[in-house]
Amino acid sequence: MDQVIEMVIRDLLLRFILGGSAVVLSYVTAQRLPWKAIGGIFATFPAVMVVAVMMVGWKKGSKEAAKNARGSVYGMIGGLICVMTLLFTLKTTQNWGISVILGLLMWLTSSLVLAHR
Repeated sequence: MDQVIEMVIRDLLLRFILGGSAVVLSYVTAQRLPWKAIGGIFATFPAVMVVAVMMVGWKKGSKEAAKNARGSVYGMIGGLICVMTLLFTLKTTQNWGISVILGLLMWLTSSLVLAHR
């Protein structure tokens, strides 16, 4: 039992380090680049998906990692819908808080709808 808990803690720590490092690197890159469009591209680096695929690959092999990667397509399409919603709402309301909340709700809703089709 202790060995299982130790493995779970080690996995979570590894995910935290890899995912967190990717997010920080993406943020720093986005802030340092003079071209805002390129900075925005780096700001959307799919760190969580990459780390999830890596962890599944290490634990269960390439076939399971491929299934995980294919499943991430729903979230990525949801991400596009989130960004489009956020941009539209931000332009019309000039309220970034409402825009972010609405964008995230649209991401979750559209991703779940796509996954259940």
